[in-house]
Amino acid sequence: MATLNLTSFNPGSFILVGIPGLEQFHIWIGIPFFTIYLVALAGNGILLYLITVDHSLHEPMFFFLSMLASADLVLCTTCVPKTLGIFWLKAQKITFPGCLTQLFFLHFSFFLDSAILLGMAFDRYMAICCPLRYTSVLTPRTIVKIMVGIVGRSFGVILPVVFLVKRLPFCKSHIIPHTYCEHIGVARLACADISINIWYGFAVPVMTIISDLVLIGISYALILHAVFHLPSRDARQKALSTCGSHVCVILIFYTPAMFSVLTHRFGHNISRTFHIMFANLYVAIPPALNPIIYGVKTKQIRDKVILLLFPKGMK
Repeated sequence: MATLNLTSFNPGSFILVGIPGLEQFHIWIGIPFFTIYLVALAGNGILLYLITVDHSLHEPMFFFLSMLASADLVLCTTCVPKTLGIFWLKAQKITFPGCLTQLFFLHFSFFLDSAILLGMAFDRYMAICCPLRYTSVLTPRTIVKIMVGIVGRSFGVILPVVFLVKRLPFCKSHIIPHTYCEHIGVARLACADISINIWYGFAVPVMTIISDLVLIGISYALILHAVFHLPSRDARQKALSTCGSHVCVILIFYTPAMFSVLTHRFGHNISRTFHIMFANLYVAIPPALNPIIYGVKTKQIRDKVILLLFPKGMK
C-alpha cells in the first residue's frame, strides 16, 4: 500500500488524447497545423536572422522584436510538434517529466510574450513622446537589463506552477483530453484538493495580463496625446504607422489569451472540443502571424526581407 501511495505521486506517463470528438479527422487537421508551424518557423527565423546580421536593425525596437520572435518559436515548438505526433503518428504517450517540461515552457512563453509587448509599448512611448532622450535612455545596457527583467519575471511567475503540479498525487486516470499538457488540465487528474492550483492558475494570469494591459494602455494614451499635438498631418501619420504593427500584435495576443483564461475558470458550458481546438489555434496562429504583420507594416523589415529573398531584383 505504501508503494502504491508513493508511485501515485510520480506517474510514469500520461496519455494525450488529442481533440476529443474529432479523432477521425486528426490526420486532416494536422495538415493546416503543419503548414502554420512551417510559416511560424520560417517567418520568425528570417526575422531573427535579419536582426542578427544587419547592423542597421540593431535598435531597441528590433531587439524587442527579436525577443518576441524567440518567444513565439518557444511557444509553437513546445506544443505543435507533439500535437502533430498525436495526429499523424498516434504518439499519445508523454512522460511525467516531459509533461512538466511542456507545461513550464508553454506558460513561460505566454508570460514572456506579455512582458515583451509591454516593453515594446515603452519603446514606442520613448520614441514618440521623448525622441530626444530615446537613445540616451534605451542604451544597450538598459535593453539588456529590461530583457533580464522580462525573463526573470516570467520564470518567477511560472516556476511555482511546476511545484504545484509536482506535489499532487495522481492515482486516478492518466488520460489528458488535450493535445498538450497545461496546468489546470493536468491538475484535474489528481486525487487531491486542487484549490490552490485553480486559484493560482486563474489569479496570476489575470493579474499579469491586466497589469500589463493597463501599462500598455497608459503608454498608448500618452502616445496618442503626443501624436495629436504634432504640427503636421504627415508627422502624425508617420508616428501612428510605427505603432500599427504593435497594436495588431497586441490584439492578436491578448484577445484569445483573455478568452482562454476566462473559459478555463467560467466556461463550463463551452464544449471541450471547441475549447481544445481554440487552444491549439492560439499556440500556432499568433507565432505565424506576428512576423508577417511586422514584415508587411515595418518598412525596414519589409525592405530587408525583399532584398534577402529577391537579391537580383533589387539591383
